[in-house]
Amino acid sequence: MKKLINGPDAVVADSLAGFAAAHPELRVDRRNRIVYRATPKGPGKVGLLSGGGSGHEPLHSGYVGPGMLDAAVVGEVFTSPTPDQVLEATKNVDVGAGVLHIVKNYTGDVMNFDMASELVAAEAGVRVESVVVNDDVAVQDSLYTAGRRGVGTTVLLEKIVGAAAEEGRDLASVAALARRVNESGRSLGVALTSCTVPAAGRPTFELPEDELEIGIGIHGEPGRRREKVAPASDIARLLVEPILADLDFGGAPVIAMLNGMGGSPLSELYLMYGEVAALLEASGVRVARRIVGDYITSLDMAGCSLTLLRADDEMLTLWDAPVATPGLRWGA
Repeated sequence: MKKLINGPDAVVADSLAGFAAAHPELRVDRRNRIVYRATPKGPGKVGLLSGGGSGHEPLHSGYVGPGMLDAAVVGEVFTSPTPDQVLEATKNVDVGAGVLHIVKNYTGDVMNFDMASELVAAEAGVRVESVVVNDDVAVQDSLYTAGRRGVGTTVLLEKIVGAAAEEGRDLASVAALARRVNESGRSLGVALTSCTVPAAGRPTFELPEDELEIGIGIHGEPGRRREKVAPASDIARLLVEPILADLDFGGAPVIAMLNGMGGSPLSELYLMYGEVAALLEASGVRVARRIVGDYITSLDMAGCSLTLLRADDEMLTLWDAPVATPGLRWGA
């Protein structure tokens, strides 16, 4: 295993130190492993908090800043943050209007965020709502979840809901919007290689050179099935068709994200998006907004995922609103 690390046990701490040095516009609590906006929102605005295990960068720390999250809690690699971390962050981002927890559907994340919600309500009287993202069409249950996994829609949701919170909408309406976005998003991923967790020092699963894995998870979980390596046009079809079969994306504007899993070059991601875009057009799907790049990764896994969000005019307006984070930035 060759990685740019000092040692497997120090990966997260050292990465946070580098993140803090690279982004002085944010405040990094390295003891509790929480990334905050440097300047909190004004009074009366809903706080947005998300987080999860490391290894998915830029999710979630890279989406802290005006127009998106107020804070992100950072767990060890592929490991949920603790309830104490979530509790600390929730108390600090509340400015009187309550806090929305954005939680990907993994058993540890859901349990620890729920526990923190109960603690902060009892200790500090902070109002908390939670939305659980579960957009992965690949599996109904996995090693990490009960129900569908939370993957790429998380990024789109954090951006859209972040803009709504910035406008000053109340907690109930922000939470309702978040659930509506979640219900309207679907994702599916494909891997050409496994990823290697630093502490393990070897690939999470074995994948022969002539095979690819359809429906992988962001923690390196194997997918729904294996196929022989095929041209990009065929792989694009393996991504697009199950998503379109799961939700009707016709007759509405769609936000599309072609996301890299961490180990594929941008040239290949653009190539894949070209194939996906042609399939969507042929299927009558109108893509109104699109992003291509590494937005929610799985360490060094080669491959990509596709996320489609059936949007409406309100979602598009909020998507277009200014954002200033390390991972997404426009209009600011």
